[in-house]
Amino acid sequence: MHSPTERETILTAATPQSIELAGQLLREGQLVGLPTETVYGLAANALLPEAVTEIFKVKGRPQDNPLIVHIADVNDIYLLVEDFPESARKLAERFWPGPLTIIMRKSGLIPSEVTCGQSTVAIRFPSHPTAIAVISAAGVPIAAPSANISGRPSPTTAEHVMSDIGGKIPLIIDGGACDIGVESTVITVVGEKPCLLRPGAVTKRQIEAVIGEIDLSPAVLSELERGEEAQSPGMKYRHYSPSAKVTLVRGSLAAFSEFLESNASDGTYALAFEGDETQLPVPCITYGREGDFSSQAHELFSALRKADELDARRIFARYPEGGEGLAVLNRLLRSAGFDVIEL
Repeated sequence: MHSPTERETILTAATPQSIELAGQLLREGQLVGLPTETVYGLAANALLPEAVTEIFKVKGRPQDNPLIVHIADVNDIYLLVEDFPESARKLAERFWPGPLTIIMRKSGLIPSEVTCGQSTVAIRFPSHPTAIAVISAAGVPIAAPSANISGRPSPTTAEHVMSDIGGKIPLIIDGGACDIGVESTVITVVGEKPCLLRPGAVTKRQIEAVIGEIDLSPAVLSELERGEEAQSPGMKYRHYSPSAKVTLVRGSLAAFSEFLESNASDGTYALAFEGDETQLPVPCITYGREGDFSSQAHELFSALRKADELDARRIFARYPEGGEGLAVLNRLLRSAGFDVIEL
């Protein structure tokens, strides 16, 4: 395998050689696109401020949106945090490696560029074997937000990463489609009571089974107050958005169909569930099965990207009902800029 040039992005399968190259690039302060079980990440050496700054430049990411630090050995956490509270330890024992990010007080080793000047740091131990192998090969913790242009739907395949940031980074490792399809659950254990800041595959109910009752941040289902600090990625800005205007529509399939009949124009698409398409009067993009939140999560971002491929101008999305679907609802609300029509 040859070394990449400034104008070339190597897209390659995960092999011992590509993993070793990724580790070398990360140690040198360069960026790498890599798979995790949630979405593809844009990785940099979390201990090099200039490398972390490059993430913000490549993504066009706002400078007040903190990053998650990824580790490949739970013992690494002791270098990165001031204190590893009992609640965090219990969650790590139960859910790591896996799609749970825990926010704790940061140690002096973490550059302020990672945390956007905050005194806390978000840490995750991913379960994807390629992510673990790359972090281990690098020998350093990595800062890794989703590997997309900021505000776009998150990437769940290597092709999505290449489409968004190919030519801007030297290497993308292809690990196939991500298993989960939405970003990790984020919980903070700093403060009087743990609080869920971003829903994901690890649910509030599952967390409470381990550490007891937790709070749910109002920002999960509504916009942050003006001037309020974003403690976690995915809290502050319009995210996950295709080019088309997205509106969530809440109601029965029959009511949704009737609504589309009255409101459709050229370039209108429905974002709905498998099987709905035969009963809707406009072209339909599906995102999983009704009531099956893991299938919805797995397909949501690909469906939103497909809307761009089809040059959709307006998307009316069926509202995912049900408590376990909080992660999907959160992503759709942010994609729509909280524009919801109740039928």
